[in-house]
Amino acid sequence: MARRLVVKRGKKIGAAPGTLVHIGDHGAFESVLSLMVYDENQLQSHEGITTAQCQALIGQHGVKWLNMYGVHQACSVQALGEIFGLHPLVLEDILNTDQRPKVEDYEGYLYIVLRMLRFDESRQQIHSEQVSLILGQDYVLSMQEKPGDVFQGLRERIQSGRRIRFMQADYLAYAILDSVVDHYFVLLEKLGDEIEALEDELLIKPEPGTLQRIHHFKREMLMLRKAVWPLREVLSQLARDDHPLISKETRLFMRDVYDHSIHVIDTIDTLRDLLASMLELYLSSINNKMNEVMKVLTIIATLFMPLTFIAGIYGMNFEYMPELVWRWGYPSVWLVMLLVASGLLLLFRRRGWL
Repeated sequence: MARRLVVKRGKKIGAAPGTLVHIGDHGAFESVLSLMVYDENQLQSHEGITTAQCQALIGQHGVKWLNMYGVHQACSVQALGEIFGLHPLVLEDILNTDQRPKVEDYEGYLYIVLRMLRFDESRQQIHSEQVSLILGQDYVLSMQEKPGDVFQGLRERIQSGRRIRFMQADYLAYAILDSVVDHYFVLLEKLGDEIEALEDELLIKPEPGTLQRIHHFKREMLMLRKAVWPLREVLSQLARDDHPLISKETRLFMRDVYDHSIHVIDTIDTLRDLLASMLELYLSSINNKMNEVMKVLTIIATLFMPLTFIAGIYGMNFEYMPELVWRWGYPSVWLVMLLVASGLLLLFRRRGWL
């Protein structure tokens, strides 16, 4: 069954701007908050905290990274919005999980939307999840739909006390963006392997199931391009605009992520072109098979046309036919038929039709 490319938004129709209604998959789990507070000298990590504990901890010195799983619980999102002073329209966009990647400038913080992608090898599907980032003066708030993400390597870098511990919140936001974009390459490698295997199958022995898989991957690539293409504009804006929350040094790193996004988009376009050519190759191979069948049937029909003519003549019930009373008439007719058929086969072979 094909997945929806457009999320239903019927329950939002007619609602006032800033109405907090979740749009997307409703998880069967509670929202989970985790907080990391660090600087060059110390690191504190808090898992499974409440919004009240969060409010007490964010006043500490250092860079704060607050991560939330489960934006389907609007009350939790609203509580964080009150703690960080987020605009109602930002909260509404966080709950509407079909947003395109974008960046919006609000007073005192930046709101960034991007898509975190993972490839399900068992179902051959791309899972797209919205990640909302709030970049403030000394904090980054990341809000995800479901448990599990691509930030484990980033957490290990923070815990090991590497360069990131000496940088500010804007560098943490860059690192989150970089982790998401780098994971796109992992996804593209897996997709590329599947498409190459499909291409080999198409060249060796195309089957009706091959066409279904081609259409399946074309649909996946369409969704992938929809998730990645707008991110290029977001990264370009973050790398080039002079914003007080992003330092000049961090903008250089943003340019590097922007280059990676261009590489990702180029790879996506290459795979889409490859799938389009595979579809054309499949259709042409089917047409070639049909032509081969028609050629065989045509040759058979051509062989039997003169034989049918000869058999038709001697099948007429006329009384005065000299060959009917001739002793060698029957084998002679067979001999003539064999010579005609052999002659036609020899002619077809010389013409290269066989």
